[in-house]
Amino acid sequence: MKNFKKIWEIQHNWQLLFPFFGILILGYSAFKIANALTKTYSLILTIAAAALIFFLILKLILFLFKKLEKKWILDYKWEMIRVFMVFAMTGSSSLFVGRPIIKFIGITKENLNPIIYWILFIIIGLIFYQILLVSFGWLFGQFKFFWEFEKKMLRRFGLKRFLD
Repeated sequence: MKNFKKIWEIQHNWQLLFPFFGILILGYSAFKIANALTKTYSLILTIAAAALIFFLILKLILFLFKKLEKKWILDYKWEMIRVFMVFAMTGSSSLFVGRPIIKFIGITKENLNPIIYWILFIIIGLIFYQILLVSFGWLFGQFKFFWEFEKKMLRRFGLKRFLD
């Protein structure tokens, strides 16, 4: 455990919550993917597939951590887990918020060209994604990081005038 804390620069035991929940979320995601792929097969095959998917995604995430560690300016390595959790929750939440808004406005696949529907769906999803990203970043104690990330993203969208 001391080696784990040293590698992830964990100073307080409460910071262990983020690796714990990161592993838990990764396990849940791996099981959901495996379940979707092996729906008609046995539970044992689903669990075996989930274990393989878990391992592969974990390797990918650790690879991304090494690459992004140099690019993202964070105080401690364990904060990268927190940042990834914020991105994951924001992506999922923007869909949950965007769908009812689209239905409330009256936009459906049946009353609109499917291409226009998906373009509007993506635009509305992006708007809520931006708001939720900063909000979840604030809730997880990473407001400064996500506010800078948000400003960079808005500049790339050509919306620099809203930042001044």
